[in-house]
Amino acid sequence: MTRTAIIAAMPGELKPLVRHWRHQHSNGVDLWTWRFDEGEWIAACAGAGQSAAMRAFAQVEQSGPIQVVLSVGWVGALTQNIAPGTTHRVSGVIDSRTGERFQAAAWQQERWLVTSPRVANEQEKRRFAATYAASLVDMEAAAVARVAAMRDIPFYCIKAVSDGLTDNLPDLNRFLSPAGKFLMTRFVLFALLRPWYWPALLRMGENSKRASQGIAESLLDFLDERGHIRKRNGYPGFRH
Repeated sequence: MTRTAIIAAMPGELKPLVRHWRHQHSNGVDLWTWRFDEGEWIAACAGAGQSAAMRAFAQVEQSGPIQVVLSVGWVGALTQNIAPGTTHRVSGVIDSRTGERFQAAAWQQERWLVTSPRVANEQEKRRFAATYAASLVDMEAAAVARVAAMRDIPFYCIKAVSDGLTDNLPDLNRFLSPAGKFLMTRFVLFALLRPWYWPALLRMGENSKRASQGIAESLLDFLDERGHIRKRNGYPGFRH
């Protein structure tokens, strides 16, 4: 049986993909499963950050070995020419804490992503872009890439942009629990009292919805039901 693992941080990143899948919650991890004759796809999220991504991966592995793994979810743009709401194929991941580099799928266009230990603000985004020549930033992909390399499992990465380089957002790190869970009630109360953030937060909400839809479409256009790469004219095809 072929098992394809899809690791994200937040349920909202997976919502369009897993809408009709079987859902369960185990050991602090949300799991969605889609089973078919030759195997299953299992999506998991445990929160933001590399530790949460590792917990999600470990929970998926508890029910059997994995043949393919994908890191998916929302990212921040590191340059002005990366538009919010767009979906991107990531060819490599860099861990900003260790400097490790992990190769993902070989795409026609190279696009590198930096994994940060925190939600990056504009200053940090500009530093990542200058230091690593990368165009995207997240908090989980390096952990997924690392464990895939350790298991010798094919690793793919599909990310979509929720926030642009210069978006005026509050410091979202203060609304993440130590386990990487987003503290929504605390965030809503904070935002209600600070209307100057409302335009940027509304834009981020709309961009995140578009991004989640783009992730689902791209993933389904990339892999067939058995977890095999779809080929179009000799190359994987994506919708944008």
